[in-house]
Amino acid sequence: MTGLFYTTLRRDGILCCMLVILGFTFLYSRYLRNTVLMINLPTEQERRQSSNLDNTLNFGARPSVQTSTSWNAPIIWEGMFDPDLFDQKHIEEKSSVALTVFAVGRYLDAYLKIFLTSAEQHFMLGLPVTYYVFTDSSEKVPNITLGSHRNIKVIPVEKHTRWQDISMMRMRTISEAIESEIRQFSLCLLFGSEALGDSVALLHAHYYKLPKARFTYDRNPKSKAFMETGDFYYHAAIFGGMWQNVKHLVDACYLGIMEDKINNVEALWHDESHLNKYFWIHKPSRLLSPEYCWDQSIWDKQDILVTRLVWAPKHYDTLRTG
Repeated sequence: MTGLFYTTLRRDGILCCMLVILGFTFLYSRYLRNTVLMINLPTEQERRQSSNLDNTLNFGARPSVQTSTSWNAPIIWEGMFDPDLFDQKHIEEKSSVALTVFAVGRYLDAYLKIFLTSAEQHFMLGLPVTYYVFTDSSEKVPNITLGSHRNIKVIPVEKHTRWQDISMMRMRTISEAIESEIRQFSLCLLFGSEALGDSVALLHAHYYKLPKARFTYDRNPKSKAFMETGDFYYHAAIFGGMWQNVKHLVDACYLGIMEDKINNVEALWHDESHLNKYFWIHKPSRLLSPEYCWDQSIWDKQDILVTRLVWAPKHYDTLRTG
C-alpha cells in the first residue's frame, strides 16, 4: 500500500506542494545516543515534558470521531491542539529535524526538486533541518538554495528491479541510517510538532471507518505479518517515535520480511503488512488521524476539517518497473 502520493501540506494557512517517493520519513532529532534492537524508554524528564503538552489536548473538541484508544493513546485531529504551543516548545528546546526521502529510479527526475524546493519554503521553518536523500542516482540530485542551518546529505542505495522490493527494503535503509548517520531522538513524520511522540502511527484513510473484518491484514499463516485481528489499520506512509523505537520498528519489520523471503512468502501489502503486525504487538503511543494523509477520492469527507497531505493519481504505468 505504500506508494506514490502527490501531497499538499497546509499549516496555518500555508499551502505546500510535496511528493512522497516510495514512502516518506521525517526523523525528528534531539539526543545523540546509540542503540541496538532494544528500546530505551524515555527519561522521566522526557515523559514529564510530553505529558505536560498532552494535558493541553482537547479530547472533546471532535465529538464525532474517536480521539483516544483503548490504551489511552491520543488520536490527533484538527481542533484538539494549539500548534503554536507545541512549536514554541521545540524552538525553545533548540530541536533539530532530519527529513528522509526515497528518490529512486524515475521518481527522482519527476518529483525530487519540487519536493525539496517546497520543503524549503514551508517545512519546519525556524528549526535546523537536514534532508537525507536516499537514491540510486546520486549524480541527479538537484542543487537547490538552502536556508540557514539547512543541509542535504545524499545516501546511495542499491537498485532493485521490483517496486515491492524497493518498498520493503526501505526498512533496512532507515535502520542503517539511524545506526550510522543519525543516532538521535527520531520521529518519522511530515507535520508539525503536535504529531511528536514516543511511538507514532497513522490511521489509513480508507479503513478508519470500516469494521475490523474488512481490514486488509495479511491472512496467510505462513507470513510473519499474519494477523487474525488488530486494533486499527495503519498506513505505512507515516510512522515514527523516539529514535530507539523507530530503529526497533524498522529492524523488526525487516527481519520479518527477510524471514518471509527465506520461506518464499511475500506479505499482502509488503512492509505495510509487517508494520501493522508490529503495532499490534507494540502499541503506538500517538495516532494521527486520516487528516494527515487523505485520499480525496473518498466521498465521505465529513470528518476531515483539514487535509495536511493529499493523495494524487499514482502514475504506475510510467514510473514503476517490475
